[in-house]
Amino acid sequence: MSERRVNQFCTDGRIEGARKIGGSWVIPAEAKKPEDPRKRRKQEAEKAGDTPPSANRVPAPDLLLLPLMNTAFLPGHCAECIEAMNDGPQKKIAMAEYYYFSGQPEMAAREVQLYLTSPDIGLRLSACLLYAYANLSIGQIQQVRFALLEVNNALLARSEKVPQLQAASAFFAAAAAVLLHLPLPESLPPTREFLPLLPPGLRAFALYVQAHYLYLQGGYEKSAGVVEATLAMQGEDYPIPAIYLHLVAVMDYMSLKQPERAKTHLLSAWALARPDDLIEGFGEHHGLLGGMLEAVIKKEWPEDFKRIIAITYRFSAGWRKVHNPDTGHDVADNLTTTEFAAAMLAARGWTNQEISAHMNISPNTVKRHISTVLQKLNIDNRQDLKKYMLR
Repeated sequence: MSERRVNQFCTDGRIEGARKIGGSWVIPAEAKKPEDPRKRRKQEAEKAGDTPPSANRVPAPDLLLLPLMNTAFLPGHCAECIEAMNDGPQKKIAMAEYYYFSGQPEMAAREVQLYLTSPDIGLRLSACLLYAYANLSIGQIQQVRFALLEVNNALLARSEKVPQLQAASAFFAAAAAVLLHLPLPESLPPTREFLPLLPPGLRAFALYVQAHYLYLQGGYEKSAGVVEATLAMQGEDYPIPAIYLHLVAVMDYMSLKQPERAKTHLLSAWALARPDDLIEGFGEHHGLLGGMLEAVIKKEWPEDFKRIIAITYRFSAGWRKVHNPDTGHDVADNLTTTEFAAAMLAARGWTNQEISAHMNISPNTVKRHISTVLQKLNIDNRQDLKKYMLR
């Protein structure tokens, strides 16, 4: 059995007596290998005299949902995890996830294209979400809208009376809407209804989506609380969701003007991401991180910073082409990333001196950036910046 599988069994509570100490699991010498739960369910059903599933009783499926996101692995071992997967759709989707989260959107879109209309709903939803976000960076907005429509159609088509399928549809629809800062679908069930039905890695990412939503509502303390609780409950075992959880915590603590706590979370996200080059999330969230990338990453990892900024320009251009028309919110599209970061802080009430100390630039440089921003946006004062900044 692979180390990855053992970690997964322990995380899921399927090895009796297993205890976590630090970053490792301690397993009793007499522990038995967990049996396949599908086999156990079948045996229990046969013992109870159950008949085979009919058209009126659909069995709970083993859904193929973003397998890499739902895999617990040690930083630096992402490629090994994918290589250990059996050849087939699972491995293909996992590879597409790696391409996407490592900033290779063209490769991700190409990898999932075959599965966009798959009859397997889990496979189709995974492919559509990856395809939508990959195409934001490629600038193919028609393909983005097609994929998002497929996700929302899956939510509306709730005729299949299988809770796991409904949970999967709700999760993907929520993720698609919240991360584009769009209104939630009216047919979306409450998070508490579908969250327990998701596998643990996706549950952690769903809590990131919930935290991001709370952030957008101005509930920074609540959002940070969701993040801290999720990470405390083994959420960091799943590196991809953990990276995103840490990033939304940065957003929260910068909004609360607690830059040291924000820095701690940024460095935690970076420690998880850098060994496997999973840098996409940093580029996606740049505008919401309040200059933290400039303050922390730019000096220590200048080449990585350049790549992150390249991701930011590509992703944000596509993001605005969907977000702005659908919401009527005119997020600025003609600012440099440094100007945007300074303007975000100014819009949140930071003084030039505070921005200067945080971003490691002189007060005069901050003043020049803000003046340039006001000119580009054709506005007269800092109070009007909020209309053009991310919310």
